[in-house]
Amino acid sequence: MFIDYFKAFLVGGILCAIGQVLIDKTKLTPARILVSYVVAGVILGAVGIYKPFAEWAGAGASVPLTGFGYLLAKGVKKAVDEMGALGILTGGITAAAAGICAAIFFGYLVAIIFKPKEK
Repeated sequence: MFIDYFKAFLVGGILCAIGQVLIDKTKLTPARILVSYVVAGVILGAVGIYKPFAEWAGAGASVPLTGFGYLLAKGVKKAVDEMGALGILTGGITAAAAGICAAIFFGYLVAIIFKPKEK
């Protein structure tokens, strides 16, 4: 069990460190870096590299934005296999619906609890 936690911490930390280096050493905006992480997850999933990597790294690979991109791509592939071309539009959202819903719900909950103060 400790090894699983260590791998998740190591992989998640490396992904975050890469993002921080990109912020500090390039002129890329954080938004572009985040989008690049999602696109990297989609591409690595399409090539077949991300699935074994995510199985090995656990939450360290499935929680960051690269994992979100992989989840979207996997959902689109499954939906296209089942529904044809319509799956291109619905597969990603269907696969990621629980995560998107949780992000909206908890973001709203935190916004209600912690009210911003004027400076």
